[in-house]
Amino acid sequence: MATRGDDFDDFVRGSATRLLRTAVLLTGDRGAGEDLVQETYEKIYVHWPRIRTGAPEAYARKTLTNLAANRWRTRRRRPAEVALAENHDEPTPDDSEAYAVRQQLLRALQDLPPRQRAAIVLRYYDDLTEAQTAEILGCSVGTVKSQTSRALDRLRLITEPAILEGLR
Repeated sequence: MATRGDDFDDFVRGSATRLLRTAVLLTGDRGAGEDLVQETYEKIYVHWPRIRTGAPEAYARKTLTNLAANRWRTRRRRPAEVALAENHDEPTPDDSEAYAVRQQLLRALQDLPPRQRAAIVLRYYDDLTEAQTAEILGCSVGTVKSQTSRALDRLRLITEPAILEGLR
């Protein structure tokens, strides 16, 4: 004798592809479609003993469509959802080149005298003004300007020119 779970599992295996295709077309997003199919299966499982002898796939499509319509209505009343990523299927960009450039710049910073390094870090990494940097370093604005200028000149000699483009 088949149990509730066995019949339901067979139904899910047989209908998943078709329901997912419908859900993706209804929602316009694969992730949202998968969520909608999951919610549909949850609703069907509760009523499975009554549904399984009739037309469960038709009931599933109707449930799926109603749930999608409810989401549309609810979305109008709530603020818009913010997507974390536009397309879940896009590959993640390889940041290895940016990492290498960052590491080269960090090594070059270590070659600077301490006051020049501090001026560069405060001005360009911490995005402080010349006056704020001068206050932190305990010197005049003119000293910050000269230390920053010397440090940039030295960095230009040590590093590739492309690295410094991000500082300007």
